[in-house]
Amino acid sequence: MKNLKRIATILLLIALIFTTVTPTFAEGENEEVEMDIEYLKSVLEFIKTNHVGDVNEEDLIESAVNGMFDSLDDYSNYYNKEEFSQLNEKVSGKFGGIGLRVTEKDGFITVITPLEGTPGFKAGIKPGDKIVKVNDTDIKDFTLTKAVKLMRGEKDTKVKLGILRKEREGILYFNITRDIINTNPITYEVLEDNIGYIKISRFNSNAAGSFLKALNEMDNKDITKLVIDVRNNPGGYLEEVINICRFVIPKGPIVHIKDNSDEIKTYRSMKEDPKYKLAVLVNGGSASASEIFAGAVKDSDIGTVIGTKTFGKGSVQRTITLKNKAGIKLTIAKYFTRNKEKVDGIGITPDIKIENNTKSKIDLEEIPKLKKERKAKLNTVGLDVLAAEKILNILGYKIKSEDGILDKTTYNSISKFQRDNGLYAYGILDYSTQDTLTKKIKEYAYNNEDKQLNKAIEILKSE
Repeated sequence: MKNLKRIATILLLIALIFTTVTPTFAEGENEEVEMDIEYLKSVLEFIKTNHVGDVNEEDLIESAVNGMFDSLDDYSNYYNKEEFSQLNEKVSGKFGGIGLRVTEKDGFITVITPLEGTPGFKAGIKPGDKIVKVNDTDIKDFTLTKAVKLMRGEKDTKVKLGILRKEREGILYFNITRDIINTNPITYEVLEDNIGYIKISRFNSNAAGSFLKALNEMDNKDITKLVIDVRNNPGGYLEEVINICRFVIPKGPIVHIKDNSDEIKTYRSMKEDPKYKLAVLVNGGSASASEIFAGAVKDSDIGTVIGTKTFGKGSVQRTITLKNKAGIKLTIAKYFTRNKEKVDGIGITPDIKIENNTKSKIDLEEIPKLKKERKAKLNTVGLDVLAAEKILNILGYKIKSEDGILDKTTYNSISKFQRDNGLYAYGILDYSTQDTLTKKIKEYAYNNEDKQLNKAIEILKSE
């Protein structure tokens, strides 16, 4: 659809550029006008008046706006209301909901845990609860994504959940008022030899605060050597990465921002003698704010950057909400590292280049995809059964024949696989089993030794 809109917009612009007269739709006369807002209005009216078939004015305007952004850089975009809401949720780490971490298990949307302090937690939802209804809609066969979307909503609105709970008869109902839920992009643990590991999945609005909590935990354990993992981190808010840098980067510039007027603004750290020695993990999925962080570490000599060259998105965007709750994201500046090195289109070259193994031991393309379109049972036939048979056979489970028929041997092997992986063992190829089969065959196909992390640990051990 976007490509069609883009083609239509390009054709429209070509017409605007090479036509010196514009129809005015009054008494059949033409009048020369400048290419301005009135010009576009005239074209809009001409289309509405003369196009064969229905014309939606809102769609035409949206296509024209999209066309403007298509002529800019790759990171400047127009978003309709729904797209802009999704963008804000993803980047900010905040959304309206009830705070349940859920998964698909045994054919049910099942609560892993309610997040402490959230409406779901306060309402008394428990781990293991099976959600069967949302606002009186039966969600038994809903996908996880569809069910989560139904439970989310604006702050202060209500949602009614129907729950099945172990050792309780019937459906328990909970009326819960939604609130703003904050997602935590930071995970951390202590590795061997008292080395801390902090993973930053995104620099959302909760990143700096959560990072500080992780640092406090490390301080409590007297840990001063840290692995900071920003692999596959697409970026986020400039303010968040700046604040995180100020916790660990020594005094001096963090990043230089240059806008379209060539004015340069420098963000600085005032940290005297930072106590942490760092190893930063990066790859081709590390972009934008992740590159600011990696560049600051590399240029300040406070640590070692390990992995593969980063993405190379050295630009800063600003988002603006429009009156109709649609929005735009516009590139407003470029950034340069502490040593004023360009990042855009180039990326950060790690101090130590090392790749994790990405070569598969088997051809995964020969295995049909498990698409979670149904839950195959005993004696059912299909490509999903064939996929399960192939995977189980490779993983060492007994299979009578790879024929796509869920016979008794395959049934028993599915049950054994389910038991081995902590799933409900009942021989049905349910969604959780399909997910786990897909995960396990990928683990088998690739050597999952994390060479980059191992190198980081080795370096920090030696210091």
